[in-house]
Amino acid sequence: MTDTDETTETDPPAAVSGAGDGDGGWFVGLAGDADPEGDAERVQTGSAAAPRDWPSIAVDEGVVDSRATYYDRLHAATTAATRSAVRERERADDQQLVHAVRAMDDCEQLANELAERVAAWAGSRFPSSSPGIAGARALADETQTDEAQTDEERTDELDRRVVSLATRVAELADERDALETTIERTAPAVAPNLAAMAGATLAARLIALAGGLESLAKKPAGTVQVLGAEDALFAHLAGRAPSPKHGVIYTHEFVRGTRPDDRGSAARALAGKLALAARVDHYAGTYRASLHDDLRERMATIRARADGNGETDGGDGTDGTDGTDGTDGTDGTDGTDGETRGGNDA
Repeated sequence: MTDTDETTETDPPAAVSGAGDGDGGWFVGLAGDADPEGDAERVQTGSAAAPRDWPSIAVDEGVVDSRATYYDRLHAATTAATRSAVRERERADDQQLVHAVRAMDDCEQLANELAERVAAWAGSRFPSSSPGIAGARALADETQTDEAQTDEERTDELDRRVVSLATRVAELADERDALETTIERTAPAVAPNLAAMAGATLAARLIALAGGLESLAKKPAGTVQVLGAEDALFAHLAGRAPSPKHGVIYTHEFVRGTRPDDRGSAARALAGKLALAARVDHYAGTYRASLHDDLRERMATIRARADGNGETDGGDGTDGTDGTDGTDGTDGTDGTDGETRGGNDA
């Protein structure tokens, strides 16, 4: 007698499912009434040794009354399973960081655009107004605290709308600053090495551009180097522009603060270490001081060229032949990175 023969109607569903050993479908042992959440769990965890005519089996088992009903129930189960997986992924810490940095960028963009509108409008209503977010904030603060305003000035509909818009600009700017504070507090917990190496905001921006920490950890250093410069990269691939040396990592002091002739080398060195930092953060989650020490030493070597001390290192970083930068054990051909970064690879 088999295990299936010994099963009674009082046994729990797990005892009769057969979903894990290939003897039954995901629906075996489930109640006749549709339960999307319960069905979704079985769809996510069940398996079968080989394909079978599951609709017919479901009808024979009495789970559904027709093949059409089976497909409707399967559709509801897979939809529920997908929603559950998406919810779980979106709640991950790195995705929360992605939402935060994108919200910060949105607030900054909206604040700047509205500040331009306030400046153009307020110039015709308040002669003392000034442009920019600072001007909008000053206008909002001045009209709230200026006791010398007359009742007529305070009740003018157009003036109130200008002041209200200026207040919104100030609030958006404040929200942007609050989001940045949140990112600076959250990023080190999500990606300790990346945040320490790139700064919290740039680390969050790299994670957002890659679509998540796991995705960033899987990207080669050449791709990390040009994240944020996709338009320039595609223009280069189409033959309309030179290869970009860097993307958003240009905002890092190691790249921006390096002389133009050496920025290609600096960007490659930084991108190589950022790629390694992302992998350590994703797979280990521990701080590794050696990564940061190696990067500082490499940048010191690159910047020494400006003083004429490193002229034997090689080219300027655009032709893939710059000696130590293209073949250095930590920055070029990296055993863990799995690629040679000799040029402006993308």
